[in-house]
Amino acid sequence: MNIQQNISLLPYNTFHIAVASKYFAEIKTENDFSELLREEKFQSNQKLILGGGSNILFTKNFDGIVVKNSFTGISVVKEDENYVWVKASAGEVWHQFVLWCIEKNLAGLENLSLIPGQVGAAPMQNIGAYGVEVKDVFDKLEAIEIATGEKVNFKNAECEFGYRESVFKNKFKNQFLISSVTFRLNRIPKFNVNYGDIKMTLDEMRVNELSIKAVGDAVIKIRSSKLPDPNVLGNAGSFFKNPVITKEEFYLFISKNPIAPNYPIHQSPNSPIKQYKIPAGWLIEQCGWKGKMVGHTGSHKSQALVLVNYGGATGNEVYQLALEIQKSVLDKFGITISPEVNLV
Repeated sequence: MNIQQNISLLPYNTFHIAVASKYFAEIKTENDFSELLREEKFQSNQKLILGGGSNILFTKNFDGIVVKNSFTGISVVKEDENYVWVKASAGEVWHQFVLWCIEKNLAGLENLSLIPGQVGAAPMQNIGAYGVEVKDVFDKLEAIEIATGEKVNFKNAECEFGYRESVFKNKFKNQFLISSVTFRLNRIPKFNVNYGDIKMTLDEMRVNELSIKAVGDAVIKIRSSKLPDPNVLGNAGSFFKNPVITKEEFYLFISKNPIAPNYPIHQSPNSPIKQYKIPAGWLIEQCGWKGKMVGHTGSHKSQALVLVNYGGATGNEVYQLALEIQKSVLDKFGITISPEVNLV
């Protein structure tokens, strides 16, 4: 196993933060990881499993070992008349995997097009966009327990999915390496086009007949117009989660902010609404942050929810900006917004 020392992590994080790791190893197979588990440098140091580096902010050098997950492979493992189960290795690029599914005419992931990162991070974050979350099509994942080297399967319920949450972000944080994820995809599409600007964009594209590809293309067009390309401008996509507030909090909030966009949360089709989601980007924009630069960082001009590195920003600079934004939203609206990005 080739364990490198004092390696720059700048190429491995989409914020383009120039930090270094004490040790670094890339694994391409499960055998690579088994070998790494036996290494003294791995056993005796703090560990960080890294995927695409698209949802992480390094605020300092990492005094431990970074393990880059580069497992690859996509295969159909089961199918029936309604569904196809597709297994994707954790190191596959998420968007390329979504395009693979669209090309095979398998529905369920098209609303999640162009989300940066790798497949392994998708269930960790329960990534979501435009009314769809990974949990909606998730079947199971395979993971390797770091302490024992044993392979463990997690079904949907065992992942304890929540809004940008899973068991891997709290109870089992840093305890498993996800090796593959299996999705149950639909042969017959159930289109979800009522969220955000999808329907309007489809009209602009003059789509007369809905298809999986058309919805995916619409999402790509929307995201491309609103979100900066991390290859050009350092960022990690949405920095904050959209806050969820109680019905009582919502009534107070909307009485003071009647034009605020909001989304009632339905626990089930016939259950009473008890919570509302408020777009964090709107809250941040109302506080005057959209397009504002602070040193080498700032809130993006097209989407206030995206914090960017204009070049040369440190992770701590971005973090301090995030704290200022959080405080201003709390002061103005009494609402706490929490980072979606993992802080290291």
